[in-house]
Amino acid sequence: MLTLVAFIVALGLLIAIHEYGHYRVAVACGVKVLRFSIGMGKPLLRWKRPGSDTEFVIAVLPLGGYVRMLDEREGAVPAEQLHQAFNRQPLRKRAAIVAAGPLANLLLAVALYSVVNWVGVEQPKAIVSAPEAGSLARAAGLQGGECIQSVQLGQAPAQAVESFEDLRWQLTQAALNAQDIRLFWRDTRNGRQGEGVLKLADLGSAALDQSMLTTIGITAPWTPPVVGEVMANMPAARAGLQAGDVVQTVNGQPVVDGAQLRSLIRNAVQNPPVAQTWVVERQSRLQTLEVVPELATTEQGRIGRIGAYIGGMPAMVTVRKGALDGVAAGVARTWDVSILSLQMMGKMLVGEASLKNLSGPLTIADYAGKSASLGWIQYVLFLALISVSLGVLNLLPLPVLDGGHLMYYLWEGVTGHPVNDVWMERLQRVGISLLLVMMSIALFNDISRIWG
Repeated sequence: MLTLVAFIVALGLLIAIHEYGHYRVAVACGVKVLRFSIGMGKPLLRWKRPGSDTEFVIAVLPLGGYVRMLDEREGAVPAEQLHQAFNRQPLRKRAAIVAAGPLANLLLAVALYSVVNWVGVEQPKAIVSAPEAGSLARAAGLQGGECIQSVQLGQAPAQAVESFEDLRWQLTQAALNAQDIRLFWRDTRNGRQGEGVLKLADLGSAALDQSMLTTIGITAPWTPPVVGEVMANMPAARAGLQAGDVVQTVNGQPVVDGAQLRSLIRNAVQNPPVAQTWVVERQSRLQTLEVVPELATTEQGRIGRIGAYIGGMPAMVTVRKGALDGVAAGVARTWDVSILSLQMMGKMLVGEASLKNLSGPLTIADYAGKSASLGWIQYVLFLALISVSLGVLNLLPLPVLDGGHLMYYLWEGVTGHPVNDVWMERLQRVGISLLLVMMSIALFNDISRIWG
């Protein structure tokens, strides 16, 4: 139920803001708006405000909306209202009305990011977990437990890293731009300063998918290698492990953090199972236990498991900004996400990134529910991200989208005459076909992620 409600609220808000952008600018330009609809299909609710000829509608299908304006191409227009018809407006006004919808979504994202910046959000500190052997992070000198303090792209000045989420964002941008990134850190175990270069330019196009951070080797913040809840009649309980045990070594290998310990357990896939020698600290005393992980079959293949929660809570930091800094950071994040989205779309178009990155309504609904369950701040961040995506998508020069209409107006501005009806019809068909292909791929990806 929470997923459904969160999804409907998200769609309703984002569509309403998008269509309100078109509506508000149309009214400001003197165009008569006949209908403002949130949703498609049969109207559920309809009303008119006093003194307004616009009919406001909430329709049955929430996947879209529209603003219907007075237009001679859609029917006869009384002579006394011709000056209010959309098609009679100068080019600059028509372009402004069309662009207003996507821009409204981008402005909403700025507002949402700004609110989160002002309120502040608890995020894990940028202390990295132990990277897998052979990863780029291990090659850069990271062992686990280093607090990343700043990063540097090329010859640009180093930028401070506020949290682990900020670090992941910087890594994602650098990877998409095929840029190496220099990390500056302080080792939390001994206080020593260090630095290293992540060779992200060596990733190649094959790594530009959802497993990118795994390839880099920085997937999760550092957590203490603590045993949490132990399930009865499972390997951990049979070995004598207790909640609160701090794992020191496994088979003589020092354990740095919870992620490394989970990896050691998952990789224990021998058949028959082989015992691991664990040294744990319990009430300031060391104890040696024999733990025999059992085999389990998952979507990723066979893994070892012991039936206990592994890893404590990461160190947290509150990221908060002042009034002006919060807005500036909101604008910067909206811009960065927009550019990142365009880069990813471009790489998918030329085959440099996997089409698996496309997401449809099922994935959006799933993330809406998950973010809402984590609290209103995470839900607001989700709304901001989807609002940016909606704005960017609608600005693409694809017929049937707002960007396609702006492409027509650019042609009109350059040549002095509009696109003729024959070409308009052909382009619309191409646009609809491309949109259907994209939606089909996104829906297939949704089904594969959720039920695959």
